[in-house]
Amino acid sequence: MEKWPIGVFASIDAGLGVKLEVAHELGIPTIQLHAPHQSTRTPENAKRFLEKLGSMNITLTVVFGGFEGESYADIPTVSRTVGLVPPATRAARTREMHEIADFARLLGCDAVGLHIGFVPHDPGDPLYGDVLQVTRGLCDYLKSNGQRLHLETGQESADTLLRFIGDVDRDNLFINFDPANMILYGTGDPIEALRKVGRYVRSVHCKDGKWAKNPGKEWGQEVPFGTGDVGAETFLRTLKDLGYDGALTIEREIPQEPERQKAEIGQAVRLINELKSKILV
Repeated sequence: MEKWPIGVFASIDAGLGVKLEVAHELGIPTIQLHAPHQSTRTPENAKRFLEKLGSMNITLTVVFGGFEGESYADIPTVSRTVGLVPPATRAARTREMHEIADFARLLGCDAVGLHIGFVPHDPGDPLYGDVLQVTRGLCDYLKSNGQRLHLETGQESADTLLRFIGDVDRDNLFINFDPANMILYGTGDPIEALRKVGRYVRSVHCKDGKWAKNPGKEWGQEVPFGTGDVGAETFLRTLKDLGYDGALTIEREIPQEPERQKAEIGQAVRLINELKSKILV
């Protein structure tokens, strides 16, 4: 596969991401997949989906886990509801991540991603130790499947994320770097963060955002790639400097406006192709 193939975040059912048909129509050769609903994660559906991918000449790069009850309404709600950090839902969600990993294996995908949630900044917090243990267990399960775990950036600063990865101490734990999330959550300059964590980056989102007036307390604003504060060209040049050669996966989550979503993903494809022709020389 070529260096930096363009990708898009996609779904099989009514989950996050565009439908495969949109990716195919826009000529996008790779996808990250939002894991489908539990009842549809069957061998038969995996076989059908693989046949569909094959007919469209699309490659699957990462399967992303997500859970019922998660909400991205505002930063405190994310902290309370997202990922494997909230204690009340942790056991059930960990079991579901195992199921999602097994479904990804049926699809021949060796990378599973997720937002793990707000990892406590203080390693002395008992919750920090709990999240370490669940992450180690998940990494070990994925290892038995021949898979890697990609943690999506956003809720933690680069320094906190680096310490957490070091403390987990598993050789199949990596990063899905989303530069916009650093801005949306107010956790640090995305380019500076990318340079710090670059050795762990195995997948990326091409997403953009604008800083909030009170970063870290209020949401930033998500905007089309190339129109926000990330700096699209600097982002790609930094990836090149770091030796990253994987997919550039566009994420634009406005499913309530499918035509606008498709148009803005198409605009991102054109921008990335222009930047690739400048940078990859």
